[in-house]
Amino acid sequence: MSASRTVRRLVATGLAAGSLVAVVAMPASADDGHNRGRHHQTYSRVVLGSIQYNSPGRDDHSNRSLNGEWVEVTNTGYRPVNLDGWTLASRDGKRYRFDDLRLGARATVRVHTGRGHDNRANAYQDRRTDYIWSNYSDTATLRDNHGRTIDTKSWGRDRDHRNNDRGHRR
Repeated sequence: MSASRTVRRLVATGLAAGSLVAVVAMPASADDGHNRGRHHQTYSRVVLGSIQYNSPGRDDHSNRSLNGEWVEVTNTGYRPVNLDGWTLASRDGKRYRFDDLRLGARATVRVHTGRGHDNRANAYQDRRTDYIWSNYSDTATLRDNHGRTIDTKSWGRDRDHRNNDRGHRR
């Protein structure tokens, strides 16, 4: 057997062994439920969707007007994500903390500013009089339960400075 043929066999054996190790190691990184979402990025990506920062009609501080202001949070992945402890904040520090919300695969929850009863599709910040989002310029920031920034969306002057225009609603 020639030296080059031996080298080719050794390389092929090494590649096959490396592939086998990768396949065997893969389930160890999967989120089997015991990791409590630490590997959520493996299967799911949570992003900010549409934002209605200027509620329709007059800004009369009624619950209806407050709930006309909302942000959508979407799980684009195929696995549910536990949002418990995650936060959604405005540029000036007004913050909403998710409490015991599990966002299903390919699901969206709309986070309203006013009061209401939380369900799978809608969550409420329970604010009574103050709006969260500036109609002119603001940034919405979604952070996980470890404080890591997951996604941001800006509009107005912030959008121009950050060059972060990704489908905002006006």
